[in-house]
Amino acid sequence: MFNLTPTVRNLLIANVLLLVISSNLLPQVVQYGALFPVGSVFFQPWQFLTYMFLHAGWGHLIGNMFGLISFGPLLEQRWGGQRFLFFWLICGFGSGLLYEGVRAYELRPLTELRRDLVQNPTGGDFAELVRTARGSGPYAADEMALADALVRSPNDPTLRATVVQETQKLYQTVLASPMLGASGALFGVLFAFAYLFPNTELMLLFFPFPIKAKYFVFLYGAYEFYNGVHRTPGDNVAHYAHLGGLLVGFLVVYYWERGRERFY
Repeated sequence: MFNLTPTVRNLLIANVLLLVISSNLLPQVVQYGALFPVGSVFFQPWQFLTYMFLHAGWGHLIGNMFGLISFGPLLEQRWGGQRFLFFWLICGFGSGLLYEGVRAYELRPLTELRRDLVQNPTGGDFAELVRTARGSGPYAADEMALADALVRSPNDPTLRATVVQETQKLYQTVLASPMLGASGALFGVLFAFAYLFPNTELMLLFFPFPIKAKYFVFLYGAYEFYNGVHRTPGDNVAHYAHLGGLLVGFLVVYYWERGRERFY
């Protein structure tokens, strides 16, 4: 049976309540609290903290909360409730920052296309924007028809204005995909556990034999890095957010536990 410490229990309750509220009572909570890309009309600075308390569904929530109640209590017992809460929040915050940086880098070609189109709309650039943003889909055909029309009539003021309008709309559509979930904070907790209790053997559902915590977290981190670099179509997991949580967890734990000589 899990030994729930006070801060772990309160985080669990807060996450469950917010999923119930966002799923059944106030779905707009996600729009205000999830972490949208910088540049989106929905982005707000507080989302760097609020996103980690929102989840996409019960499966998403249960996975993260299972990790929290499995590894969090030992850390809270060592550090105390306030320090553990700070650690959870700073890992989630840093995870969001790294993810936003990576996402801005990935969106840079699209952002530059948008800027060029607003300044000087052309059919060729708009077609490239559509291919980059949509690939293929139910809306791409109409947009490509608009691009072809502007190629044929490059000085038509109505077509140029329409392309600028559709460019802004399409760009905001791409930016309307937020990140949410406590995974970044949880990965910080995983690193801290592996650092402080490296030789503790874990029995995992998907592993047929016990594995030491230090090896489990190393392999999990390598898996996230590989999947972040080699993104597959349809993969909506924020792998770099997970890596951001690991990185911040490493920096904080290394500072807090410098001089430590005994590991378990």
